[in-house]
Amino acid sequence: MILSLIGLKNIRIHSNTHINFANNLNYIVGGNGVGKTTILEAIYYLCTTKSCSTSIDAEAVSFGKDSFEITGRLSGLTNDSVRLKYSVVENKKTYLLNNKNASKFSDVIGKFPVVILSPADHSITQGYSSERRKFVDSVISQASRTYLKLLLEYNKIIKQRLSLLIRLRDSYQNTDELKAWNEKLIQTGTELIKHRIAFVKEFDTYIKESYSRILNEKEIPSIGYNYLEGKSGENIEKVFAQLLEEKKQEELIRIKNLVGPHKDDFIFDINEISLKNFGSQGQHKTFQAILKFAEFFYLNDKTGNKPIFLLDDVFGELDAERASAISDYLGTVGQAFITLTDFGNFSFLKSGSSDKIIKLINKGEIVYA
Repeated sequence: MILSLIGLKNIRIHSNTHINFANNLNYIVGGNGVGKTTILEAIYYLCTTKSCSTSIDAEAVSFGKDSFEITGRLSGLTNDSVRLKYSVVENKKTYLLNNKNASKFSDVIGKFPVVILSPADHSITQGYSSERRKFVDSVISQASRTYLKLLLEYNKIIKQRLSLLIRLRDSYQNTDELKAWNEKLIQTGTELIKHRIAFVKEFDTYIKESYSRILNEKEIPSIGYNYLEGKSGENIEKVFAQLLEEKKQEELIRIKNLVGPHKDDFIFDINEISLKNFGSQGQHKTFQAILKFAEFFYLNDKTGNKPIFLLDDVFGELDAERASAISDYLGTVGQAFITLTDFGNFSFLKSGSSDKIIKLINKGEIVYA
């Protein structure tokens, strides 16, 4: 998939910026505060309807303005024009695909696959389990509409079940209603777990392949899945039901959904040693990059559509050897967008005749090098 051009109006410091992109590598270069990351954020908006920087759309609106707009032209399996608008006054976001309103934002997920690697990804390997679930859910959702629908349905169930727990806080009556919600939780949650099990088994090969390309098989990485409190290999529905029964009183006391795939975790190892507990900073940063390359090739195979690859201020955090290897690997991904503070400080980066260097010199002002 190729993003040929983008327009940014009143988004952060970009009042009216238009950029034409190369089909291969696009280096976006500039000092701090000139709007480099905002360009990647705008691309992510077009591909997913969401920001990669904030969960509050109003925060992306330029100071003193009441709306922002992003436009773009994407070509892949189809040729599409996209326009996303957000109004602060109406607190409303609209997404137009070929001048037609998208009835549901979830319909856009996976149509324009996108992968982003940024310093914030340290939370995937070093942070809470919720960050790892978020990563895995994002990857599978872009590849499988079935999984996305299951995930949305599951999230609705746990919200409604939580509301019931609140109502039952002072009374243990009407537990038949809780049983009904438990059945829905088990049914949908079990399907999610089965999808995740299949994903982890397949995704592990993508991680190993990307790792060997970058580190020449100096280390052996792996991904594992810890679900239903580690009782893997057993009958999922049966274990699910048993855990719900065991934790029934605790759930009513704490008013929390304590059992299900929203509590699971994904485990990253190097040479069968826990990355989270024993990995060096260099190993963490490399593994984070590997996860995103694995995601790229996984989505490419599953969707038949090359994802857009976004890399935000990544190379400054890697040693020269690893950064150079990742730079070489970038040549295999197709179109990518890479932000840098100073191209001259990264001599290992390769810029071919079909690549483009885009310099931001002052609040969205563009110079093509």
